[in-house]
Amino acid sequence: MTVPDFLPSHVVPPDGLTTWSAPDAAWPGVRLDPLLPVQVVERRGDWALALCSNGWSAWVDGRLLLPVPHGPPAAGQAAARTADPRPLLGAVSGDLSRYRELMEELAAGRLDGESFAERTRGMRVGVVVDGEAMWLYDARHERWCYCDGGTLETYAVERMPSGNSAEGASAAYREVEP
Repeated sequence: MTVPDFLPSHVVPPDGLTTWSAPDAAWPGVRLDPLLPVQVVERRGDWALALCSNGWSAWVDGRLLLPVPHGPPAAGQAAARTADPRPLLGAVSGDLSRYRELMEELAAGRLDGESFAERTRGMRVGVVVDGEAMWLYDARHERWCYCDGGTLETYAVERMPSGNSAEGASAAYREVEP
């Protein structure tokens, strides 16, 4: 049985995806099968209500769903990209530069340890470059992103979904220990 007008908007990541009966991380349910097509019918922060073709629905971490493209771009338009990695790379570079400046001030004796700790509190930076592959930590969205040099995709998230963020990101689910 297929739901009338069911048009998949996303696919479950290759590792499957945990479900919840409500947008509350306290009560996980069954897992959705890997690569199952779903239609997102509602969003609440990081949560997405995923409708399956048989009519069953459940809440999932919407950041982890893989979007389904719907046709090629119109003639004369550039092909869609997952995300431009340059803004995140610039933000990571700026944060790293600020940390280095503070470290230099500490090493030169112009900054004491307590001030250094206070001025770096909450700062989180992460970059791994391995040839053409790069992983960047997006502190604003608490996730690791993978870049192949041209596109940026969420690779792992740090926390369970919350109701606070209005932005969803697609990812293969790999929870990261802080």
